[in-house]
Amino acid sequence: MDLNKLFKAMLVAVPMLALGACSSTSDSDTDANGSMNGSGSEYGIDGVQTGGAGAVLSPAEQQRLKEQELRRQNIIYFDFDRSELQSDNADILNAHGNYLVENPSVRVLIEGHADERGTPEYNIALGERRAKAIAKYLQGMGVQASQMSIVSYGEEKPLDFSRDDSGFAKNRRGVLVY
Repeated sequence: MDLNKLFKAMLVAVPMLALGACSSTSDSDTDANGSMNGSGSEYGIDGVQTGGAGAVLSPAEQQRLKEQELRRQNIIYFDFDRSELQSDNADILNAHGNYLVENPSVRVLIEGHADERGTPEYNIALGERRAKAIAKYLQGMGVQASQMSIVSYGEEKPLDFSRDDSGFAKNRRGVLVY
């Protein structure tokens, strides 16, 4: 009987937590860390709420939240006609690498993309080199090759359809998809 009550409480609590995570606050009510002033809760290093009267998250829920955060920061940009990683992408790649090392059952698809300049064949090869550069970086962090798959779309899936330098820059990318 007590298990039934716990299940019912979880049925109410989980959607409430999800709705609460989607809500926004005005700038005047938050401090520099994004916490509500006077709320008694803070966000830890992984972005998980700590303190206050919040519920303790299960490991599966913590993994889901971490994966959700990684999905928001999953694009690695490249210079024109290059497949070398830029140093400003290190934080994003390190977060993905650490997550994959800590969760060896999780798999990631690494997509390589290019802008429309160049032949379709060349852009497919360039996208593949970009995806492989990301995979090599992650393997250097200890991610198993069996956790990663690579695909190149070349110029076939643009993120930005504008035909200017800004649009081309957005299309020169690698994307990590969980």
